[in-house]
Amino acid sequence: MEREILYIIDGEYRDIASFLKSKGYSSSNIIDLKKYENGIMLNGVWAYMNQKPELNDRLLVRVCEYKKSENIVPVDIKLDIKYEDEDIVVINKPGDMPIHPSLNNYENSLANALMHYYKDKNFVFRCINRLDKDTTGLTIVAKHFLSAGILNIAMQKRQIKRVYNAIVRDEGRLAKEGIIDLPIARENDTLIKRKVSEDGQRAVTYFKMIKRFGEYSLIELRLETGRTHQIRVHMSHIGAPLAGDYLYNENEYGKKDVRPLLHSKSLDFIHPVTGERIYLECDLPLDFKEKIMIGKYYV
Repeated sequence: MEREILYIIDGEYRDIASFLKSKGYSSSNIIDLKKYENGIMLNGVWAYMNQKPELNDRLLVRVCEYKKSENIVPVDIKLDIKYEDEDIVVINKPGDMPIHPSLNNYENSLANALMHYYKDKNFVFRCINRLDKDTTGLTIVAKHFLSAGILNIAMQKRQIKRVYNAIVRDEGRLAKEGIIDLPIARENDTLIKRKVSEDGQRAVTYFKMIKRFGEYSLIELRLETGRTHQIRVHMSHIGAPLAGDYLYNENEYGKKDVRPLLHSKSLDFIHPVTGERIYLECDLPLDFKEKIMIGKYYV
């Protein structure tokens, strides 16, 4: 993939590198651009990063991808694309689809699908907000190393606002809203399961009630941190485990025909290249709607 980005210098900067960092470029992005002849052009001339640009100078950045992700098999899987341009693609991921190929999931991942979608281009798979295999909803994939670098920094600075929906079994006990600030650690002798533990990393989850139906509630969640299984662990810990959660809901332990009802509802972020605000939202998936409909009969 190739991408040309034109900037007009809008102020005083010590050098080109300083200007690019003001636009969110990471140090590794700048190092990568140095590798390519004519990767940085100042007023039409190949430039060095330590050159000082002047007001209204024209700075052209050329992003080139000369390789593809190796060992990811292209597979023709239908994608629900909610937004796409030269720099990013945002997909409404279905359940039962891991982000990356893994044991027993070599050819049904989001990476497999996108490698097929971009089969005629040099595409390296770089997912920004990784969802669990069973979590549905919006996820961002960068289309080149520059957008990936800028968005990864934005994730680290918590500048990508993510909102989730979940259905929890709370039996009417859950408060209308609240904050869960409890550290999370890996559970002993397992690579997958997590638990609340004083030895863990800080994890903060905000929740708000949307509607109650029978023993269950539809809630909205926002994350301040992004620990593995954070929502599932936190909600289970306070006595409101996710419906279908075979790891953290005692009513669902070991079941193979369910999934935790967790959905990445919306994303709100600044575009890595244009600087425009992007807000995207997607509807609840079918299994959410079916659960709500069934639950209404017990209200």
